[in-house]
Amino acid sequence: MHVLPAYHRLLLLTEGHLGVFTSKTAAAILRYRPADVVAVVDSVAAGTALAEHIPWAPPVPIVPDVGTAAALRPDALFVGIAPVGGALPPEMRAHVTGALELRLDVVSGLHSFLADDPELAGLAAQRGGRILDLRRPPMDRAVAAARALGTRCRRILTVGTECNVGKMVTALELVAAARRRGLDARFAATGQTGIMVAGRGICIDACVADFAAGAAEQLVLDAADSDLCVVEGQGSLGHPGFSGVTLSLLHGTCPHALVLVHQLGRTNYNAPPHSPLPPMKDLIAAYEQTAALVHPARVAAVALNSHGCTEETARAALQRMQLELGIPAADPVRDGCEGLLEAIW
Repeated sequence: MHVLPAYHRLLLLTEGHLGVFTSKTAAAILRYRPADVVAVVDSVAAGTALAEHIPWAPPVPIVPDVGTAAALRPDALFVGIAPVGGALPPEMRAHVTGALELRLDVVSGLHSFLADDPELAGLAAQRGGRILDLRRPPMDRAVAAARALGTRCRRILTVGTECNVGKMVTALELVAAARRRGLDARFAATGQTGIMVAGRGICIDACVADFAAGAAEQLVLDAADSDLCVVEGQGSLGHPGFSGVTLSLLHGTCPHALVLVHQLGRTNYNAPPHSPLPPMKDLIAAYEQTAALVHPARVAAVALNSHGCTEETARAALQRMQLELGIPAADPVRDGCEGLLEAIW
């Protein structure tokens, strides 16, 4: 389990990738930790308004380098992208070096561990900063054994029609709605962005395959005494590359119910061979049948990500989905999650 220090003056590194989907980690932190961000580091976008790139972002500056932000007294640099392959883009290295020179901690969710880089590790040791690699797997390894079934909390897992469609946002919004109702609701972060937002969690996709479901199980056990544990989903059961992590979450968390998340307009997997997404009814059946191998769980609702679409388009799509699937559907950002919460609670 990674537990982050209580940072409150963050720099978000997006160098050349600033955008809602191209820097999804930074975009999520700007949505859920806006008060903790003092600047975005991106020489390509420097001088423009942050809201031009991420509509919900607070009015913090975009600076060309870490040194320019030194007067803002940052306490950490967060790598704000999650590129395919997980290596640090070459154009970002100078910014990481600059942060370590200023004795800042560097928090990274990349698959390539920055702390294993001799130059960066040596600089951190010399200057006194820390490098925190969130995808370094936990030392404790456990094989899942359906221990989640013994918890009192109601367990919910967000699942997707695809990757990068809004499973984390849906989970966070569900937790927020439940807390407004007075419930003790916990968010279980299973990816680097979720950990950066919540301050704790495990990157399931970095766990050795035999222990990934066990790590997911541990997240639920840590929330055993809560009213509601909402687990952040990863991947998609039908994805050609990232179905394994989805299966680990399904069987490790033993959810009572699932919320299916879909991005409006997405028709094909955004990965080779770019095959069409299965019909939603078929995917729902697949999720429910797969979950039932360990513990029955129904898809209780659909969360629609309609970012970039008009209100009229989003409303029409939600109506079609509810008629076709016979379950509630809502956009967590446009509509809130009260209706979705009713469906899962």
